[in-house]
Formats: sequence, C-alpha cells, structure tokens
Amino acid sequence: MSPRNPALFGKVINWADIPQREIRPGVRRRIFATDEVLIAHHELEVGMEVNPHSHDDFDQLVYIESGRCDYYVDGAANDMRAGSFLLVPRGAEHYVEPTEGPCVNIDFFVPPRADLLAKLELDAVLRDRD
Repeated sequence: MSPRNPALFGKVINWADIPQREIRPGVRRRIFATDEVLIAHHELEVGMEVNPHSHDDFDQLVYIESGRCDYYVDGAANDMRAGSFLLVPRGAEHYVEPTEGPCVNIDFFVPPRADLLAKLELDAVLRDRD
C-alpha cells in the first residue's frame, strides 16, 4: 500500500470530481497523483499565453485528449491532435500552443513533480467517497 495515498486504493475518481484551478488566463488544471506518478489535466484555450520552460528532474509524457495544438520541444513544432502522445525529455525546453480548442492536454510525470504535489487537492474528493 502507498504511504502517501492509501485511501486511493479501490476508489473511482472522475476528473470532474477534482477541483479545477485557473493557473493563468486560458489555462485550467486538475491534478491526480500516487506515489509513483502525477497526472495533470489541462484545458487550454486558443490564444493563451505560452510558457516556455524545462524540467531537469524528470521526463514528461504528453497526451492530447481533444482539440489540436502545436507542441514545441527545443524549438521544433509537433502537430498534435486527439489521441497523440509525445515524450518530452528532461532538460528540453517545451511549451504548448493550442490551434483548435479547447485543447485538453494530459501530462504524466514520473516521478511525481514535487511542486505540483503541494497543490494536490484529493482529500476533500476522497472524504466525499467514504
């Protein structure tokens, strides 16, 4: 059993159950995590401000659930649409620019990002399930 999230075992949680937060205009996020993986669900609007950045401690697996975007990695645009995956290696500068929206971008982080774990809001969701 997981020391961080033992209450997750045997629980069904829907994205709609997890609080959604606007992190900047045109970008809304929900977070789910276990000890081994963190998943960030982003709803992105066309015209949002892009945010080039990199991560030195982990790779990022990107999945586009709906919409379409150009996902830039080290300056190269990758045309992505619903069903597309892209692996962003640690240290690579990357950002997403939606071209059809809303674009739903789901990111997988292994190991979990410590900065996002601090924003995890599953306690209230799990209390509602008991």
